[in-house]
Amino acid sequence: MDKKIQHADIYALAHHHRFQWEEAQQNYVILFPEGMVKLHGSAGEVLKRLDGKATVGDVVADLKATFPDASNIEADIIGMFELAVSKGWLRKVN
Repeated sequence: MDKKIQHADIYALAHHHRFQWEEAQQNYVILFPEGMVKLHGSAGEVLKRLDGKATVGDVVADLKATFPDASNIEADIIGMFELAVSKGWLRKVN
């Protein structure tokens, strides 16, 4: 996807995708008709904040406040959005 992720963008999980904690995996996962993706902890932290109303900027601000000692966290968050959009896990709401 060529379009850059903007702070005002709002994303939600793509249709036919479900985000959940998977006890057997001890990790967050995205389930979809073709399979499952096991997410690293930081990816789960980003995706669990998506409610179809929070902007990318809201998610960045919340994670910066939650993890104040994490260096370069904003770039990591934007990178997660870019990956999730490119994989089709997220859809843009606005």
